[in-house]
Amino acid sequence: MAENENENGTAQFNPPPLPPLFPETYKLFGIEFAPKRLPLDRRMETVAVFFWISSFLFGGLITSTLMAYLFFFTRFWYVPIAYLTWMVYDLDTCNRGGRTGWIVDFVRGWRIWKHYRNFFPVKLIKTAELDRNQNYLLGSHPHGVLCSGAFSCFATDGAGFSTLFPGIVPHLLTLEGNFWMPGFREMLLGGGCGAATKRGMEALLGKPGGHASVLVVGGAPESLNSDKDKIKLVINRRKGFIKLALRFGVDLVPTFSFGEAHVYNLIPNPEGSMIRRVQDYLQNIVGFAPVLFTGRGIFQYNFGIVPRRTPLTVVVGAPITVEKVANPSVEEIANLHAKYVEELTALYNKYNPVYGDTNVELVIT
Repeated sequence: MAENENENGTAQFNPPPLPPLFPETYKLFGIEFAPKRLPLDRRMETVAVFFWISSFLFGGLITSTLMAYLFFFTRFWYVPIAYLTWMVYDLDTCNRGGRTGWIVDFVRGWRIWKHYRNFFPVKLIKTAELDRNQNYLLGSHPHGVLCSGAFSCFATDGAGFSTLFPGIVPHLLTLEGNFWMPGFREMLLGGGCGAATKRGMEALLGKPGGHASVLVVGGAPESLNSDKDKIKLVINRRKGFIKLALRFGVDLVPTFSFGEAHVYNLIPNPEGSMIRRVQDYLQNIVGFAPVLFTGRGIFQYNFGIVPRRTPLTVVVGAPITVEKVANPSVEEIANLHAKYVEELTALYNKYNPVYGDTNVELVIT
């Protein structure tokens, strides 16, 4: 598996070809079930994606329940005490640049992430070189339900980031609250993730060269958009990352995950509906809102929490040169923000006909 260059002059990491599909699905009580005969690799792909989504949704609860059981009902009461002590000690690591060293290489290299990549499948496309002696701030768009493409490309090495960008260590940034979830936090930290906070980003941007911080700019509000024919990016009011880029003098790199918006089916929640009003209220109160989505199951295709096999292509654009400004003015921030939006839009317009859907409109809000 090597870095190849296509007719567009872009480089991509090509996963191995998928095994042929077996169409012998069958229905029972109106539910479409998976074929009884499937290659082991495809079974492993489904298991890998189920592991990922269940870790996100239930990892904290499962770990907490296990620790409570060990404490109250077994002679291994010291295990949860030790882990809780460690977790309290380690709680702020996400704001100090995250984990480094062999543990990150180990977790990012798990074989399960190759199966995760092949499930969709996920492709990572390079359009320009990144200097291993510099730091970068990558903007990831759109958020989707759970950033499936960004997770594969930037929190694991399943999509071949280290092959396409040797010497660059990616750090996917996520809500600080995710690092308060026992068990699940270890997987995030092991993947090199950090907190999408001012302190967390400053710690990463201030490191010696060779680090790429990846911020999902639209955040939780962007995940609520359920339009089939539009991808609405929440970016016009997001200028904090622009200010940080100026302060640290790190180049900005727009990235776009084609197919991300269609991995799950969202329950319709148009502006003004009861569902959307509740979501917006929770967003304003606690910082995020529950996204109502449906996918497929492990053995059937009608409903469940497993995402659908939708090809995901994450295109990494060319760096936008940023000169260091210790105290950037409002005008300097606005100018760089406008340049970033312009480059992001150009990236979408160029590669959407190749990797996306020309019937889907990009809307900047």
